Amino acid sequence: MHVSQSFRKLAKILARLTKTLVETTLPHAAKPVFVWDEQLPGFGVKVLPTGIRKYIVKYRAQGGGRSAPQRWFLLGTHGAITCETARTLAQKVLGQVASGVDPQSQRFEMRSDATLKEIWERFEQGELQSKKVGTQEGYRLIWRNNIEPKLGQYRANVISRADIDRLHKNLRSTPYHANRVLALLSRLYNLAEAWGVTKQGINPTKFVERFQELGRERFLSSNEIIRIGKALFEAGPEISLEAKAAIRLLLLTGARRNEILRTEWDWVDLQERVIRLPDSKTGKKLLYLSDVALGVIEGLKLNRIAGNKWLLPGKVKNHPLYDLKGPWRKVCLAAGLSGVRLHDLRHTSASIAVNLGASLAIIGRVLGHRQTQTTSRYAHVDIDPALEVVNSIGNAIGNALTTKNM
Repeated sequence: MHVSQSFRKLAKILARLTKTLVETTLPHAAKPVFVWDEQLPGFGVKVLPTGIRKYIVKYRAQGGGRSAPQRWFLLGTHGAITCETARTLAQKVLGQVASGVDPQSQRFEMRSDATLKEIWERFEQGELQSKKVGTQEGYRLIWRNNIEPKLGQYRANVISRADIDRLHKNLRSTPYHANRVLALLSRLYNLAEAWGVTKQGINPTKFVERFQELGRERFLSSNEIIRIGKALFEAGPEISLEAKAAIRLLLLTGARRNEILRTEWDWVDLQERVIRLPDSKTGKKLLYLSDVALGVIEGLKLNRIAGNKWLLPGKVKNHPLYDLKGPWRKVCLAAGLSGVRLHDLRHTSASIAVNLGASLAIIGRVLGHRQTQTTSRYAHVDIDPALEVVNSIGNAIGNALTTKNM
């Protein structure tokens, strides 16, 4: 069965699963794509925005029926197992379901001596799936890099407050990250308590003192913006055209990094001068395009790769630009800047708008702030004032980032 590229953008696809179909189904930037097998109902593959493909079985427990709880059973990752192996495993799982067995519940019948890794695996296959893709990636990095190597193999009931405190303090050089590690551990223990794996009230993270997190606000001066523009203009092939455009757009729109990197051409409305994000950290969002930003996008349009949906395609075929850290380090080195993060471009865009006299409500609309009290104030504002602000930001940045210097 031939599945067109446009059809694959849908959240659900029905076809017979084959190795070719699994590998050619394109990921969506903001949500998983599901392909369900038409011959074995419930058997499917979940294509994550990262490109990872996981074989799954979806079924109804307790004999089925609409009122029965729905279960998701992870069979394995494509590459680690083949499509045919996954099909065989799915048949076994569905056979158990038909005989009245709930395989997922059996998998999660955890003993009181369960290891922290077993608790993580249940969390990863359950609650974590409902989180946004960026959150999932962040949790997995924390688990792999910080928690699993130190504590993963130990039984949850024997890990002490001293063990957690030691892990936390070893990360004192990065206090924000250290606190995120502690927060994930706390969540795992709260869930383990709810599942009956640990005793009530023994969460060892409870009395570990969090590090103070000092807000870090760094705003680029006009001179620094000019130096960045010069560095982008003079950079050779070591920095791709897409990376240069991404840095310019981050500063010109005040967008978050992934909002720009995962933009699809279909979301770009040049006539209305906006990028319509179907999802973001704060839900649906508009990115407003100034004259200068439109020039950057027009330049990308001239070099657009036929059939590629990404505004900023990466080196891997049919995947977006993924890493800006390397190019940004090179730009900062050439511009003579130190201690400047990509996220500081967003701060700078906001600070320019403030200096130009824009209201906080309009700035909130431009940047897509998540505070409810802010969104309630600017939800009714027309698009025109927001476009006026981003145009002012573009004009204030001036020739430093103009497409004439690309």
